[in-house]
This record gives sequence, C-alpha cells and structure tokens, in this order.
Amino acid sequence: MASNPDFVQYIVDQCAGAGEVAARKMFGDWCLYCDGKPFGLVSDNGLYVKPTDAGRRLLRAEDMRPPYDGAKPHFYIEDVDDRDYLSELVKATCAALPEPKPRKKGR
Repeated sequence: MASNPDFVQYIVDQCAGAGEVAARKMFGDWCLYCDGKPFGLVSDNGLYVKPTDAGRRLLRAEDMRPPYDGAKPHFYIEDVDDRDYLSELVKATCAALPEPKPRKKGR
C-alpha cells in the first residue's frame, strides 16, 4: 500500500526543524532528505529512519523494522507528532551519515 501524500507532507513538516527537509517519490513510496542527505523513508504510512548510533541514543523506544520486503531494518518511529523529537532525531542521524556520493553528469 502506498503512503498518503498528506501524511508524507506532515512528516516533512514535523522534521523541518532539522534543516531543509524534502520527500521524493521512489519505488512506490517516499525517500526523505535533509539538506540533500537521505535519512529515511515513508512507507505504508510509517516513518523509517536509517539506523545510526547517534539516532539510537535519542530513541524513546527502539523498534527495528524493514520499510519494505527485502530492505535492511530501519528505526520505525511511531511517535510522529512530537516535532522537537523528530527534528533532533533527524539532525543526529544526518550528522552521523556519510555525505552522499556526487551524481555523475549526463552525457
């Protein structure tokens, strides 16, 4: 089941305190970016954040689930209504993730 675009926008708005947060539709669901760095997914109206040690220290409850069949487990975030909590989690996660590889220019 695909995610509701209104829910995706709600998640983007909730995480906005972390930086410039955006969502891009990918593979039927949504990839989340903060300042150009991918940090999580919205799949089946659920928020999944890439696991990092920095993020783990901020979690209220650790719940690891794959966002889709065959995916590596991510932190499943049930409490999406606390804007400050989500922003801090996204900031910490993005700080711990490597910079994205530069895209190759088209021919």
